[in-house]
Amino acid sequence: MRLLRQHTIGDMLRRTALRYPDKVGIGYRDITWTYKEFDDICNRLAAGLAELGVVAGDRVAILSRNSHGFAAFRYAIARLGAACVPINFMLNAEEVRFILQSSGAKILAIGSDLVTLGLAAASPETAVETTVWLPGDDPTAAPDGMISFDELLADRKGAEIPTLESGMLAQIIYTSGTESRPKGAMLTHEAVMWQYATCVIEAEIATGDVILHALPLCHCAQLDAFLGPAIYVGATNIITCQPRADVILPLIAEHRINSFFAPPSIWISLLRSPLLDTMDVSSLQKGYYGASIMPVEVLREIQQRLPGLRLWNLYGQTEMAPVATVLKPEDQIRKAGSAGKPGLNVETRIVNDQMEDAPVGEVGEIVHRSPQLLSGYFNEPDKSSAVVKGGWFHSGDLGTIDDEGYITIVDRKKDMIKTGGENVASREVEEAIYRLAGVSEVVVIGLPDPYWIEAVTAIIVVKAGVNLDENTVITHCRECLGHFKVPKRIIFVDHLPKTASAKVLKRDLRIQYSR
Repeated sequence: MRLLRQHTIGDMLRRTALRYPDKVGIGYRDITWTYKEFDDICNRLAAGLAELGVVAGDRVAILSRNSHGFAAFRYAIARLGAACVPINFMLNAEEVRFILQSSGAKILAIGSDLVTLGLAAASPETAVETTVWLPGDDPTAAPDGMISFDELLADRKGAEIPTLESGMLAQIIYTSGTESRPKGAMLTHEAVMWQYATCVIEAEIATGDVILHALPLCHCAQLDAFLGPAIYVGATNIITCQPRADVILPLIAEHRINSFFAPPSIWISLLRSPLLDTMDVSSLQKGYYGASIMPVEVLREIQQRLPGLRLWNLYGQTEMAPVATVLKPEDQIRKAGSAGKPGLNVETRIVNDQMEDAPVGEVGEIVHRSPQLLSGYFNEPDKSSAVVKGGWFHSGDLGTIDDEGYITIVDRKKDMIKTGGENVASREVEEAIYRLAGVSEVVVIGLPDPYWIEAVTAIIVVKAGVNLDENTVITHCRECLGHFKVPKRIIFVDHLPKTASAKVLKRDLRIQYSR
């Protein structure tokens, strides 16, 4: 009976392939796969992974930029009942190694241009037994000692698919909170697919869509808010690993893209590109943004220059798989700055410390209930229980609700900086800067920026008698942090404003330096 009712991420692709066998499912550079071909490739890839010893419950990590190989690996892993561990390729070797150690991944798939990073991270201290080379933009071959993507596919029939449960672990996505080390959010097949349903309905993702996936698939936003729902309904997916205006705009024109997601910084880069006035992008009808609030001036400019485009703001977090609330096209200007209302499968409240509903306009914490929620943090029971209080998941974000039920994010308890679509934990950057001998105190905040939306900014008090300059701090940070975490601004001050209990007043600093 379990097999009769089985519905996992892998089953979802198979059912789409049965409905639309000859429709283009995946396009990447000069590679085009119909849904039937994509499904067959995922089956053969699953068979190859099974021969390497991958079984249900194992963890398989992917360190790669966007590619057809990334997409296939994701669904092959799901077919076997293993858990996918996508890793941000902008991390350094030490950061990647931590995730490999924490997750216990036995296989690491590495993109062609990230081999040096991946092999350095997959040290003997990790559980990695085999590394797989994934093709990408680089016309290189798999180095000695690595199994190539094509080798895993060669001369194989489909894998024998085990009987799986929708409540089994589908993926572990590592997310940085205020801690210096990331936590692995565990998401089951059913949690992810409930979220697909939310996206399909609320974001109007449709079978006839031709969707451009340019933001990293290692992030749950592109992977699970767009690629997954698009495959669920049988849309056509064009993939690129280069989220630049000079790549995105020609692809929109060439493939007649009608749907595209990006953080505000990318939308701004499209508006500033001279190609926007020379390319035919009239096919673009659905636009999505998230990670940061879109400035009202930019919203108006988009409406003026792309009059056929409807916009959605999707707010959420990894633990929600990830979409929680949606601001729809008709509300973009009327409710500018808002994160919208809870999505189809989400219940959201704004509460005070006593778990009472905050009055209209009063700041409180955003809490959720949903079948989309994580089942906990991998091997972190204390942190798992800490985010669930009073029968609600506590997001750590602070917000307000208006008299129509629209939610606005006003601050983050977790001090997360969202810069250019990337999440940066301020405490992690602070701890890195504290390693400099001349630093007395440091606080890291996000400040408004016309491109990054929030620029990582370090405000530093230097020890008496020590000379410390901006270049020294930046160079140090580049050596121990992923490049997107390196501060864009360094501000030196004599002292930091604090409360009576010696807590730094970050909000005061944001106000002071945002002027």
